[in-house]
Amino acid sequence: MKHLVLFFFIGITPFLFSQQEYNTQNGFIANGYDVVEYFNNNPEKGNKNFSTSFNGVKLKFSNKENLAIFKKSPKKYMPQYGGYCAYAIGKNAEKVTINPKTFEIRNGKLYLFYNSWGTNTLKLWNKEGAENLQKKADQNWKKLLIGN
Repeated sequence: MKHLVLFFFIGITPFLFSQQEYNTQNGFIANGYDVVEYFNNNPEKGNKNFSTSFNGVKLKFSNKENLAIFKKSPKKYMPQYGGYCAYAIGKNAEKVTINPKTFEIRNGKLYLFYNSWGTNTLKLWNKEGAENLQKKADQNWKKLLIGN
C-alpha cells in the first residue's frame, strides 16, 4: 500500500505542477482558441475534433493543418507566462485571466491580455512600455514558478 501511494504521488505531481503553470480556463490553454492562428493575426476558437495535449494541458485548433503545425514545434506557439495576462505578470506578478481576442505577437512569441470592464491591458502594456514590462514579466514569471 505504501508503494501504491508513493507511485500515485509521483505520477500526479508533474500533472499538478503543470496545471499551475498554465491558465486553463474552460479546460484549455488560451480559453480554447487556436494558438497557431494568433500568428496569422486571426484569433479563432479551436475545434474539439482537432485537439492535443502539451506539458499536461489541452489545446484546441481550428483545423488539422494547425494541429500538425503545432505538433512540429509546440514551444513556439505556447503563450508566454502560461497564458496568463502578460501585463499583470509584468506589473504586479499576478496570474490574471485573459480575453483570448486580445493578444500581441512580439519577437515571435504570443502574449495574451485581460480586456474587460473597460480595462484593456494590451493598451496599458504598450502605453507603459512593453519592453520594460516584458523584462519584468520574465523575472516575475520565474519567481511565480518557483513559488509553486
